[in-house]
Amino acid sequence: MIVHDGVVLAEWGDVARKSNLHSARKSLMSALIGIAVERGQIHMDDTLEQLGVDDNPPALSVTERQATVRMLLEARSGVYHPTVYETPGMLAHKPVRYSHLPGTFWYYNNWDFNTVGALYENATGQSIFNALQREIAGPIGMQDYSPSDGRYIRDGAVTKYPAYPLDMSARDLARFALLYLHNGRWHDKQIIPGEWVAESTRSYSNTATGGYGYMWWTSVPATRQRSSTAILLRPTFWADGYLGQYAVVVPSLNLVVVSLVDSRLTSKRMGQSKMERLMWLTEAAQNASGIGPDPLMAEGR
Repeated sequence: MIVHDGVVLAEWGDVARKSNLHSARKSLMSALIGIAVERGQIHMDDTLEQLGVDDNPPALSVTERQATVRMLLEARSGVYHPTVYETPGMLAHKPVRYSHLPGTFWYYNNWDFNTVGALYENATGQSIFNALQREIAGPIGMQDYSPSDGRYIRDGAVTKYPAYPLDMSARDLARFALLYLHNGRWHDKQIIPGEWVAESTRSYSNTATGGYGYMWWTSVPATRQRSSTAILLRPTFWADGYLGQYAVVVPSLNLVVVSLVDSRLTSKRMGQSKMERLMWLTEAAQNASGIGPDPLMAEGR
């Protein structure tokens, strides 16, 4: 789906079909954390020690337990304990245990993200999937999402903290991206704190293609200039999931692009270079005319 100025310019495939978001779920989790932070239920600089967080043997060291909630969101905890729901690529690049102090090194770490989910549930008393319905899906009019679309991936012999994958349709994910484009506001209601939207989509680490915020990817690095060969033409942030699940937001163009790949239907995948090419083509076509309006924010869309 391509959405500009709140209007659906193009869509293809079955945009109502729900499929696994894989790691794009983490940006939804980030939004829930932001709401809880505003309510005082979660404090960003609390340490794992203060929160009583430990894991199966080999347990967390004294040093590892100095990591904070903020570091978990940034994927900078330095805790490389075994976890669940990792891709082969994540496992191949996982640092050796105890090799980096908390806050000093970025590694895309499912232990951090899974633990954030457990901390959220402990702090709020809500399951992630019910909270998503109550706090976000309902208020912005998602049409297809149900709490039953989420599930937990557990392996108690490995870790205490489960992954929380969920299924979502392209049109519902587009609504979520549009919510972030509008700084957390939907019509006349602030759903996610505007300050959190800005804070969570800012870069705190450099990555190969830009930067990383609080469970959001960005095209702008934290501490260096953007590459002159960057395909993404403008500052952009996006949710990103395995096999090619993307919700991309370009604030300067008032633009959202969502692309999902359902592995039950195809063996194809959409890597980041293809996503960037799609964005380049979309941005280059910004002056195209002759496409009728289809307002995504309208009631019932």
